[in-house]
Amino acid sequence: MTAVFDPGAQAARATDAILADTLSGTSRGIVVDSPPGAGKSTLVVRAALELAAAGHPLMVVAQTNAQVDDLVVRLAEKDPGLPVGRLHSNDSDPYDKALDGLANVRKSAKASDLAGLDVVISTAAKWAHVKNVEPWGHAIVDEAYQMRSDALLAVAGLFERALFVGDPGQLDPFSIVGADQWAGLSYDPSASAVSTLLAHNPQLPQHRLPVSWRLPASAAPLVSDAFYPYTPFRSGTDHGDRRLSFGVASDGSAPDRVLDEAAESGWGLLELPARHTPRTDPEAVRAVALVVRRLLDRGGAATSERSPDPVPVTADRVAVGTAHRDQAAAVRAALAELGVTGVAVDTANRLQGREFDVTVVLHPLSGRPDATAFHLETGRLCVLASRHRHACIVVCRAGVAELLDEHPSTEPVQLGVMVKFPDGWEANHAVLAHLGEHRVRWEA
Repeated sequence: MTAVFDPGAQAARATDAILADTLSGTSRGIVVDSPPGAGKSTLVVRAALELAAAGHPLMVVAQTNAQVDDLVVRLAEKDPGLPVGRLHSNDSDPYDKALDGLANVRKSAKASDLAGLDVVISTAAKWAHVKNVEPWGHAIVDEAYQMRSDALLAVAGLFERALFVGDPGQLDPFSIVGADQWAGLSYDPSASAVSTLLAHNPQLPQHRLPVSWRLPASAAPLVSDAFYPYTPFRSGTDHGDRRLSFGVASDGSAPDRVLDEAAESGWGLLELPARHTPRTDPEAVRAVALVVRRLLDRGGAATSERSPDPVPVTADRVAVGTAHRDQAAAVRAALAELGVTGVAVDTANRLQGREFDVTVVLHPLSGRPDATAFHLETGRLCVLASRHRHACIVVCRAGVAELLDEHPSTEPVQLGVMVKFPDGWEANHAVLAHLGEHRVRWEA
């Protein structure tokens, strides 16, 4: 008899093992790999609450101010009586003003003002400037794969033990300077904190969260196989648990047909004719905008495990993802011309960590004459393909598969540098092959 997969039970077992290691283990570090939408922030909050309840004051390190503020709000909601410190910069607007309404949150630009609080949260950049304080016994590092190793080195003296939680499939840490001179060295400052940590401490316990609660059953297998071959995961929902429908029938246009395909299967590829184009391809940009306009005009509604009754897919539940900022700006302008406001339009870097009902993606390689390392980065495509709860529609010019085959990697091979797997070439082919089953051709 085949055992029935229980996503809730499997996720609970993984979480219990992580918390047991965190509270009772002896290792100085614990690494947790989390796929998209697996409850990473929920784990961070729960671990912080349990450490504090056990009498272990801790520091929490996040990578952006938005992540810090979100964690502070989540902690305050879970335990309104927990004393939380928000360590911030000296900027004129250093934190979300919503924190001012939380009675248990103390805010300061000085770590000494927050001494003695159960939990103190800040960015890695701010923690790097904290000196002459008593080290915390415990720390939690959120989005640890997006933290550079030099940033970890700058804060490592502030704690004795740490829980590192992050998504290994997302974008690599950002650096504004070239790092070729350190490539292959054990102290490469541009490498991710987790990869450097594990390279020097391979014996550290490693866990993974096995279930994505964001990605539907239509998306999790592709994203898992293409981007997480060594840390596979399942969707927390099954086929039929979620449904996307429209109140207005299709008008037969390509945007409407690809919307219907995406509503039915979870994926849609709106394919424009093959052509080399400027980066802000006007035709592709307009196609993206028209898909969004028709999605809203047709009264999209979603049913899911969260709500058995149809919930309108409003503009704030829709996102457009691009590879470049100028592409995002062009899409915003095109949407404005069509009277669309409220849709999140941004690059993969800025959409990382966010969740929407429907996403429309301008493929990074669409219309390009070449395939550069930037456009082939697996993390970029992974982010763009894993933001949705119901459907993802990709707008792309034909010819990308041929481009990949004709454009072998020309990046220099460097000794000592770990080969990334899967590489961007393989991941792109896997995604394109799947999207090809849901293709709708654009008709001018």
